[in-house]
Amino acid sequence: MLSVLGDDHFMQKAIDEAGKAFEEDEVPVGAIIVCQSRIIARAYNQVERLQDPSAHAEILAITAACHHLGSKILEQCTLYVTLEPCVMCAGALYWSRPARVVYGAADEKKGFMKYGRELLHPKTKLEYGIRHDQCAALMKDFFAAKRLRPS
Repeated sequence: MLSVLGDDHFMQKAIDEAGKAFEEDEVPVGAIIVCQSRIIARAYNQVERLQDPSAHAEILAITAACHHLGSKILEQCTLYVTLEPCVMCAGALYWSRPARVVYGAADEKKGFMKYGRELLHPKTKLEYGIRHDQCAALMKDFFAAKRLRPS
């Protein structure tokens, strides 16, 4: 298991990915997948760019990690994501079965925890709150800027 310092380091890498989304006017969510202390997948939301409602950071990272490992199961991996996954992403996480899911900021409106931790595979460990303030600020800043822009 990674130390808190390791979690902090890897969450910063997910925040870096979220920054790319922010720059591209995408909802700023970033995700990375780590296996044996190495980043094997990086992604950020690309819903607008790809015109694909399933192009969430988590889904793109899971796909990349599965391709990297040549397996649909990620049982030796940890997903770091800046925002609590939605129900769709929780379903993908259930089927890909990472050892851990670590998220930064909670999503009270669209997050899967609204429906319960049972949406994840029973063997997947869940941790949250790593760099919470920084992750939450990304979302707040993004939507505040959206409200200020003329349509």
